[in-house]
Amino acid sequence: MTPDQITYTVFGIVIVLALIFDLGLLSKKSTTISIKKALLQTCFWVSLSLAFFAFMWYEEGSHMAVSYLSAYLMEWSLSIDNIFVFILIFAFFKVKEEQYARVLLIGILMAILFRAVFITIGVTLIAKFHWLLYIFGAILVYTGFKMFKADQHEEFKPEENIAYKFMNRYLRITHEDPLGKFTMKRDGKTYLTNLSVVVVMLAVTDVIFALDSIPAVFAISQDPLVVYTSNIFAVLGLRSLFFLLRGAVNKFDYLQQGIAIVLIFIGLKMLLEIFKIKLPVYVSLIMIVLCLAGSIVYSIYRQKEKEPAQEPSE
Repeated sequence: MTPDQITYTVFGIVIVLALIFDLGLLSKKSTTISIKKALLQTCFWVSLSLAFFAFMWYEEGSHMAVSYLSAYLMEWSLSIDNIFVFILIFAFFKVKEEQYARVLLIGILMAILFRAVFITIGVTLIAKFHWLLYIFGAILVYTGFKMFKADQHEEFKPEENIAYKFMNRYLRITHEDPLGKFTMKRDGKTYLTNLSVVVVMLAVTDVIFALDSIPAVFAISQDPLVVYTSNIFAVLGLRSLFFLLRGAVNKFDYLQQGIAIVLIFIGLKMLLEIFKIKLPVYVSLIMIVLCLAGSIVYSIYRQKEKEPAQEPSE
């Protein structure tokens, strides 16, 4: 077996065993996920991702491993935007908290399938038309500037989502209490419940975000091994990250600007290749870490500044 085949095989085995462990031992059907359990699951997925980074270093070499880690951190940070939208979708459809974990799991597994198709198409097109990378670079620079100036508190309207409009128009949907079911029988006809609508909306929303994030990964590496593994690890950790951050996601006011700067940098890095200027992959990793860590620290600092000073007790 080639090193790539060995890495793919190990990756597949690790993902299957990890899902069995996560679902069988750390998760239970129709139960709420506490902050403690969410932290445990997040540490589990992050540790697994870092362990795979070490394995890739050993099996594929430092360049491939650093590319994977850079792509993973890129995807992982962008997933925080997904979480904010997921929260609004759950609130809009009044999904009960004990159903969150199951709905998120199915939605995320669907998102992985959609991403796999999207990545496969992207890899094939780039192999045939290398100049597409420069278009991706220009899109990332534009997206980064747009994201930097955008109001992150602008209201997301789930009823205007393309998936919701399509399903509401062409499929039978009931807005009754789903009672934990994805379908219901009424007068001999099968209706989709709000839980089914939410699952599809979660998957479609993730794919929409992937239109930005996957080109950013292509800017770091066009190797299918790096793109597939970094995406899947980042998306699989999204569910636990949701439960960990859902109460604090709005506290990171400047994270959006940090991510925007990273997108602009990655886009410019891609465009520089037109002039035969190629930056080492570790430069991307350092830039991603500095921007994300800096924006999080600055957000926490500004949050503390906004807190009213406590008056001294008499």
